[in-house]
Amino acid sequence: MDTKTASAKPITIGGRPFGKDRFFVIAGPCVLESEELAFSVARTMRDVCRDLGIPYIFKSSYDKANRTSIQSFRGPGLKAGLEVLGRIKADLDVPVLTDVHSVEEVGPVAAVVDVLQTPAFLARQTDLLVACARTGKPVNIKKAQFLAPWDMQQVVAKAESAGNTRILVTERGSCFGYNNLVVDMRSVALLSRGPYPVVFDATHSVQLPGGQGISSGGQRDFVEPLARAAVAAGADGVFMEVHEDPDQALCDGPNSLRLKDVPAVLEALLGIYHVTRRHAPVAR
Repeated sequence: MDTKTASAKPITIGGRPFGKDRFFVIAGPCVLESEELAFSVARTMRDVCRDLGIPYIFKSSYDKANRTSIQSFRGPGLKAGLEVLGRIKADLDVPVLTDVHSVEEVGPVAAVVDVLQTPAFLARQTDLLVACARTGKPVNIKKAQFLAPWDMQQVVAKAESAGNTRILVTERGSCFGYNNLVVDMRSVALLSRGPYPVVFDATHSVQLPGGQGISSGGQRDFVEPLARAAVAAGADGVFMEVHEDPDQALCDGPNSLRLKDVPAVLEALLGIYHVTRRHAPVAR
């Protein structure tokens, strides 16, 4: 991917720089199941990342509008969800990110969160992309499962058309037959040639869409090896859905990382990042 209009300068998020010169993490439970769980995960992730010197963004969804079944848990909804996200941001002093599924929700969401995310399934929804970009807030654009990495140039251009260059681009795997995804690490390398920070979605990339009939399955064991490969291939940050007890999670449990496993995983990824970038270790 290549663009000529954007700056390669770090993006300021929550008063902190995020860019191509420092490994960062976006993580949290897939959906806001409860305020207690959200705060517990956010607090633990904040502390782990602080100890490792890794910039951190909390992620969770107030509404999962793309669940497999009409019976699936979607979340607390816009109003209640934003209240929780706002409290996490204020009480824990961490920037927050959430996904937006409609133009009508962009304004209320932008008033609370630090980063707006466009879902992979909606990567070609022009009105949504432009509306998110017009807020001036950073936008995390997830590459659709059906798009090639070079197709993202046109997707990014839609956000740039609103005058916003505070953009993150996320790779999250590609459709591979039915109910399966595959990650081509060439995609990470190609996306990283552009001016914007590239994020690897390590947990959605091991998802088995619709693989359990009324919900998606996943292969949690492959989260860490794929994340390692992606960081080595050029990813600037990783996106991970984490949960205290993934087997009991109300959304994306099979592909979520156990919270207790996060410190070891991040320490390994940070080491790979420093080796492949030939940077001096970040001061802790």
